[in-house]
Amino acid sequence: MDIESGVGFTPIGLSFLFLASVLIFFLPRKYLTIPIFATACYMTLGQKVIIFGFDFTLIRIVLLVCWSRLLIRKELFLFRPNINIIDKLFLCWVVASITTYTILYGTSNAFINRLGMAYNAIGTYFLFRYLIRDLSDINRVVKQLAIIIFPLAILMLFESLTGRNPFYSLGGVPEISAIRKGMVRCSGPFRAPHLAGTLGATLMPLFVSMWFNLKVKKLICVIGVIAATIITITSSSSGPVMAYGFAAIGLIMVPFRRYMRAIRWGVVFMLISLYLIMKAPVWYLIMRLSNVIGGVGWHRSYLIDQFFKRFNEWWLIGAVKISHWMPYGHPIDPDKIDITNQYIAQGVNGGLITMILFISIIVYCFKGVGRAMKENQMQAFSVKITLWSMGAALFAHVMNFLSVSYFDQINVFWFLLLAMISSLGTNSRKVKLAKLRNLKGSSFVSII
Repeated sequence: MDIESGVGFTPIGLSFLFLASVLIFFLPRKYLTIPIFATACYMTLGQKVIIFGFDFTLIRIVLLVCWSRLLIRKELFLFRPNINIIDKLFLCWVVASITTYTILYGTSNAFINRLGMAYNAIGTYFLFRYLIRDLSDINRVVKQLAIIIFPLAILMLFESLTGRNPFYSLGGVPEISAIRKGMVRCSGPFRAPHLAGTLGATLMPLFVSMWFNLKVKKLICVIGVIAATIITITSSSSGPVMAYGFAAIGLIMVPFRRYMRAIRWGVVFMLISLYLIMKAPVWYLIMRLSNVIGGVGWHRSYLIDQFFKRFNEWWLIGAVKISHWMPYGHPIDPDKIDITNQYIAQGVNGGLITMILFISIIVYCFKGVGRAMKENQMQAFSVKITLWSMGAALFAHVMNFLSVSYFDQINVFWFLLLAMISSLGTNSRKVKLAKLRNLKGSSFVSII
């Protein structure tokens, strides 16, 4: 076994891994998500070993321990989640990402890189699919997250006041926090401030929905919302701040949920009107908005502009050299540019097919939330707001993708949301079966 020199776990990392492993093997299934969330929130990607050329970060090892527990304790086959369209699209997206990226670069390193991505994606998503089976599991997971991220919010507040990242000793993050326009941009255990801020912005609507759940203490809801808000604000990043705002808008729209089709078409009509009125393409609204709230809006708008104009360069399997797209290059790789857009990242690294599959996952997730809302329209408001909050969180991610590209442990929480929404299909089938049983029962009574 070849372990790269200079790379390994600190005493804190080793202690954390030992404790997490013990908890994974002895906690009940419903609490198995806690070590995963704690690892993603408090361990940096600097905690890793390299074995035979493969990076084993602490979060990857924790995922391996989780799957090992399910196999050793023979729990894996006790429950088999029904594979739905979201699951199938997710698998197709992973396969397309591996295939196109490997062909694009044509090297073994590229293949190893995509295998690592596949390990993270499939290992995380389907683990959550196994652990989160219905709405009660979703509510429990949200409560766990509210408690787990509160100390992280305190640590990021400390970073904001001191300008020093307390996670620096774990490696993988800078000691001195970045500063933009006099504001400290906190990143915590994440590799960039905007990824840390994304965590808070996209979890906020889930925490708000707990306020209406009679089985959840209001204090947990308040703690979660405060923590999410602190994490978003201390990141001092325009993308997460906008995502927070879009999440809030999504929540506010719940009274108008029956009119969402008309609202969506109204937004499309508005964008078309702006396209006809504006001298520049409609995506330059990002630049104008950044002039108000800050950020590098021109870069994001110009990047989208170049992406469409150079369609012929990337549509097949992606593009290797894209430095000519911008008037300035990447600080590390002269062939690259800073891709601050998740959709564009999918296209550049995997071509049109990978980007379409990625967008299709999002589309069917929205459909899944909408279907669940219809099938639970006679349920209590607490059920409906929980379902709606997942749609609001998804909306926040979707809008955030226009200005942020995900590349570290934030993906754990993105895959979590997808798995939660995918599990609604299982819950919907239970509702259908219950209605069918009631229908049969009522028919039997009428016959008698």
